[in-house]
Amino acid sequence: MYENLEFDKVLEILEEQALSDETKIRIKKLEPYLSEAEVLRHLSETTEAKLIIEHYGNPPLSAMKDLKKSLSLIGKGTFLMPEQLEGIAQFLIACRRLKAYLKNAEGSFAAVALYGNSIYTMTEVEEEISQAVRGSQLDDKASPLLSSIRRRIENSEMQIKSKLDSLLRNNKNWFSEGFVAVRNGHYTLPVKREYKNNISGTVIDISQSGSTCFIEPSAVRKLQEEMSLLHIEEENEVRRILFALTALVEENLPFININIETMESLDFVFAKAKLSLAMKAASIPVSSQRKIKIKSGRHPLLKADKVVPLDFYIGGDIQGVVITGPNTGGKTVALKTIGLLSLMAQSGLHVPAEDGYFTMNNYVLCDIGDGQSITENLSTFSSHITNIIEILKVANEESLVLLDELGSGTDPAEGMGLAIAILEELTNKKCLFVTTTHYPEIKDYAKSVDGLINARMAFDRQNLMPLYKLEVGEAGESCALYIAKRLGLPQRMIDRASLAAYGNKSRKGCNNTSGYSESVPNFDIEYSSAAIQKIKKQETKKVSEMPRSMKFNIGDSVIVYPQKTIGIVYKKANEKGEIGVQIKKQKLLINHKRLKLHIPARELYPEDYDFSIIFDTVANRKARHKMESRHNPNLVIESKSNE
Repeated sequence: MYENLEFDKVLEILEEQALSDETKIRIKKLEPYLSEAEVLRHLSETTEAKLIIEHYGNPPLSAMKDLKKSLSLIGKGTFLMPEQLEGIAQFLIACRRLKAYLKNAEGSFAAVALYGNSIYTMTEVEEEISQAVRGSQLDDKASPLLSSIRRRIENSEMQIKSKLDSLLRNNKNWFSEGFVAVRNGHYTLPVKREYKNNISGTVIDISQSGSTCFIEPSAVRKLQEEMSLLHIEEENEVRRILFALTALVEENLPFININIETMESLDFVFAKAKLSLAMKAASIPVSSQRKIKIKSGRHPLLKADKVVPLDFYIGGDIQGVVITGPNTGGKTVALKTIGLLSLMAQSGLHVPAEDGYFTMNNYVLCDIGDGQSITENLSTFSSHITNIIEILKVANEESLVLLDELGSGTDPAEGMGLAIAILEELTNKKCLFVTTTHYPEIKDYAKSVDGLINARMAFDRQNLMPLYKLEVGEAGESCALYIAKRLGLPQRMIDRASLAAYGNKSRKGCNNTSGYSESVPNFDIEYSSAAIQKIKKQETKKVSEMPRSMKFNIGDSVIVYPQKTIGIVYKKANEKGEIGVQIKKQKLLINHKRLKLHIPARELYPEDYDFSIIFDTVANRKARHKMESRHNPNLVIESKSNE
């Protein structure tokens, strides 16, 4: 689900804002919080961290590269190397600076700034290491003894080089090169093979060609031995210093670990703040109320200057929104934007929107994309249905469900029927849901059912371009015939296509190719007048009003959806809200949500009309007449009904 809504890609961008490896791992595992208090706390921290950056600049956080690996060696009988100690010192310097940074912010941004109270300053450790280690090497000033030893080594080297240089100058013909060479830790002269007996000393190495012998002259051997002893003294002193510094770090290890935890927490909080600044996002509140409102929302993965902002509302009396409109009109992007922004807000992230509010969801369930799989031998339709079956298993009143191209990928009539059945099931589960579709019957169904509302993606008919603007309250059209006409398809073919598609019915919207309006509608309003009227009508319903199922009376002429067939009510609603409807002499029990009053019985029949004339057979009417006049135990009245 996270991949379909591209939440994982948002987390990848968030990872780039973090410095430490542990924070990056934490971000990879980030999921929406299921506690409202936790969501609000994380949102508040993101907001405060963003304000701190805006007022005081970026925080002096530390990347802590290889820090934990270095600290894991402590207490194992070894010492830390100079580069590892230097990394620890740099971390302690960053901690000291971060504490001072947060101290400045304490007055205005208490929650995040108070993290600074958990940071320990260890100036002594920091200074000891910084004085001893320079450039990942142990400095000469690390101790007086080390300084003395290295000075003596330097003097010995100068004496050796001086003697060797003198030999080179005085006997140039003996040597293949005019410089002193260091071979296997010894200072040597590059003597030509034929002159090797002219130099008293030890052959340390021979060139690959064999033409040069690298000889350590006897005149410098004693100095070389003295220098070797000095190097041993130097190594011992280096080890002593490194052991002492390692012990100092070990003494302060508990405080260093607390600093690491605090630094990682702040790295996470400030990474979210940096993401908010990069996306020009805002803190949008989240609550347990089942309502979502997005004002000027943008998909975070699309370029801000090319995205048409999304205005959207669902909740209260509006449980489901059915979005229709032309292909490439932005229906899927709108669907993904709603789901992705919901996930971001519930994960404590700011979202790219001007205003609004989100609801707590136990799941954000979606079926988006064609989902074809060669390896699993799944067609588009099979994939959609498989996903929807899983969604219906777990969805409840705390879920948000997003379904793209509902009922597509199969026979249109059966796909439409399945779509309506799915919408009815989602309505019964009381979850919030948003779907996209092309079926006109689904638009009509949404219009007739309480709790559902249509929406459409606006289309510029002048320029034949989608406007990517969502209008809640109106159903959209595919615009196929209109576009075909504007592009030059002959009128006779347009008329034939319209007749095949719609018969003699007149159609509104894009596909009404005769007498269409060329004006582009005003897309600046947040909701259409029809949407506002429907919302107001539903919000003003009284709790005590009669259930809708009880409003249908025997004899009422009704329209049955989605087939749009006409029937007559023969039986009032039962406890399940099912109403008996006779359609072409067949008696059926139909859920009241699928019925719309066509003509009330009072307009069709006189008062006290005997409806048995319509609903009973001749034999039943005769039997009922006899039973009313006298009791006959052998007389039976049959009533057939599809239960």
